Amino acid sequence: MPTHAVPLIRVLIVDDHAVVRAGLRMLIENQTGLTVVGEAGTGAEAVAAAARQQPNIILLDLALGAESGLDVLPELLVEAPEARVIVLTGLRETEVQHRAVRLGATGLVLKEQAAEDLLKAIRKVHAGEVWLDRAMTASVLTEMARARSIRHTDPEAAKIATLTEREREVIALLGEGLKNRQIARRLSISETTVRHHLTSIFSKLEVSDRLELLIYAFRHELTELPTPASAAAAPLGPHRAAAFA
Repeated sequence: MPTHAVPLIRVLIVDDHAVVRAGLRMLIENQTGLTVVGEAGTGAEAVAAAARQQPNIILLDLALGAESGLDVLPELLVEAPEARVIVLTGLRETEVQHRAVRLGATGLVLKEQAAEDLLKAIRKVHAGEVWLDRAMTASVLTEMARARSIRHTDPEAAKIATLTEREREVIALLGEGLKNRQIARRLSISETTVRHHLTSIFSKLEVSDRLELLIYAFRHELTELPTPASAAAAPLGPHRAAAFA
């Protein structure tokens, strides 16, 4: 009687520590039905690997050196739309975990938990389930109810609530008149990552370009209007000149 091979669960590991990636690879590839299709140590590497490998599961650390996994999470889901993200983190801040779920993570495992928990999470999330502990589930449901209330009363507030902390930083620096290269230098990230952030911001706030974003940001206090003194002291970039024409 013919047997049919069960498709492997394809896993992408995103962690800025090579030793951690090596340990996770050994753990995962020692399991029947699981395989590691790629590793990444930075946000840019993760996005490229996700697009190239199209994994089923992405294990994402939230601390990627100078970057945050929260900033790259939406891009990963864009580049690998069939993938499910499991956050594997040592960070216990509730708000950070909430934000990861709001951005699309369907699993969260703390690094202090047993290896068996991670393996079980991979299989459960791949099967379509959500892997969160009971306290986190209750907290996320409360957060979602609050978000629905906000959307009902103020649709712009709902849009703004989807911005990550890094995206807010990019908007604030854009309001200072900085170009992509200067923003990248200030935040210690690549210009490519800045462009990814801007694409995500445009989509979330439903604006089409930098000028519209600046006007939106000033109107909703995401960045400050320059004072007359500072406006006179500093040369205006083309976008800022247009904004105040």
